[in-house]
Amino acid sequence: MTAYPNPFIPERADPYAMRAPDGTFYFTASYPAFGDAEHGYDRIVLRKSDTVKGLASAEEKTIWKAPSSGVCSRHIWAPEIHFIGGKWYIFFAAGNSDDVWNIRPYVLCCKGSDPYNDGWSSPVRMEAVASDKQSFRSFSLDMTYFSHADAHYLIWAEIIGDSSLFMAEIDPSEPWKLISHPILLTKPEYDWEKVRFRVNEGPCVLKSKDKIYIFFSASGTGSEYCIGRLSADADADLMNPASWHKLPCPVLSTQDLEGESGPGHNSFVTDENGNLLLVYHARPACHLDGKCGTFTDDPLYDPCRHARIRKVDFDKNGVPILK
Repeated sequence: MTAYPNPFIPERADPYAMRAPDGTFYFTASYPAFGDAEHGYDRIVLRKSDTVKGLASAEEKTIWKAPSSGVCSRHIWAPEIHFIGGKWYIFFAAGNSDDVWNIRPYVLCCKGSDPYNDGWSSPVRMEAVASDKQSFRSFSLDMTYFSHADAHYLIWAEIIGDSSLFMAEIDPSEPWKLISHPILLTKPEYDWEKVRFRVNEGPCVLKSKDKIYIFFSASGTGSEYCIGRLSADADADLMNPASWHKLPCPVLSTQDLEGESGPGHNSFVTDENGNLLLVYHARPACHLDGKCGTFTDDPLYDPCRHARIRKVDFDKNGVPILK
C-alpha cells in the first residue's frame, strides 16, 4: 500500500476527500482560525490530484472567500464537496459577523463541470419543508450527503437540547431543500460523548454490501474528541430510527493512537489502488501538555488539527476496523 505522510496535510481539520466519476481526487477541509474567530475560518479551499497521495502537495485553491461582514462571514466550517444529479455542490456551515454562533448550513453550486477551475454560485441557505418548524432553527452544521436504493439523504448536526444528528431526504435536483421531516439518528448518551461538551457531530457514511454505516464525532474538539459509529441493514427503512444501532464505545479515540490525540471528523475515500482509507484529523499528542506550538485555551482556535490518513481493515464479518 502507498505510504502516506503523517500528518497528511497540516492544519486542515474536518477533512473531506472524494473521488469524482472521472477518477480525479478532490480534498477540502476547514481553513483554520488562529487564536479567535476573527483570524481565519474565512474561506473554502479545494485541492485536486490524480492520486490520493498527490493531494498532499497539490496546489490549494480558494474557491470561495467569506465576505468581511454580514451573513455567512464567520466560522466557515466543514465543507464537503459532492457530485449530485450531474452537478457539483459544496455543503458548509457559517455564522454571521453580528453573531458568530448563529451557525447554519449553506450550499454552493458549481457554475460549470470543473469544480476546481469553474466558478461557484453565491451560498444558498438550507431549507426545511414548510411544515417542519424545527430544522435549521438553531445552531446546525456538518452536513453530509449519501444516496442509497434510489433515495437521497442529508445528515447534519443540530443543537436541539444537545448537539445531535438528524437525517432527512432530498430531491437531487434541489439538494438545498429537504423533502421530508428529519429523524433523530443519535444524541449524546454515553460518557465518551459528553466530555467538555455534549456533542454528536461530523457524520460521514460508509456503505458495504449488507450495511450502511454512519461514523460521527463526539465530545469537545480537544484531545477528548473521538469517533463513534451507527449502522443499519442495507435493506432496512433508513428513515425509521429503529433501523439504526449505535455502538456503546468509540471506534477510534486518543487511547488508540500513538503520537496523536483527539481523532475525529473523518471521511472515507478509496484510493487508485482500491484501498479504503480513513481521512481524519487529529492533534499531535503534545497538545495534551499545551506544547503543540499554537496552543490556545480554546482548542477550537488552535490550528494544530492536522489531516491524517489510515488504511481501513475489515474483520472476518466484513465490519470496518479503524484502529
